[in-house]
Amino acid sequence: MKKYKNKINKIRSFALSLIFIGFIIMYGAIFFRENQILVIIFMSIGLLCILGSTVVYGWIGLLSTRAVQVVCPGCGKHTKVIGRVDMCMYCNEPLTLDPTLEGKEFDQSYNNKSQSE
Repeated sequence: MKKYKNKINKIRSFALSLIFIGFIIMYGAIFFRENQILVIIFMSIGLLCILGSTVVYGWIGLLSTRAVQVVCPGCGKHTKVIGRVDMCMYCNEPLTLDPTLEGKEFDQSYNNKSQSE
């Protein structure tokens, strides 16, 4: 069974991985010190990854401010819910804002409009 995670945390983890991927690509330029064109290409791609991470962090920050804040019934902490169903950021308890989904097994496809109709 697939382990689900909170959407905000998933996107933040992706943005963090973009930073590390960018640094690794930039360090890859060390192996091509003799060829200036390859060094510029590696550095540029690494910089694009880091800039992409900045964009993703900004986007998730804006998305996080519009997210609905609820109190998790499992752990009692405040967590943010994006979409119809999401997981608690702290205890991974399934949460929903749709009363028709209460009691149903957690499935992220409930967030797709085509699946839910």
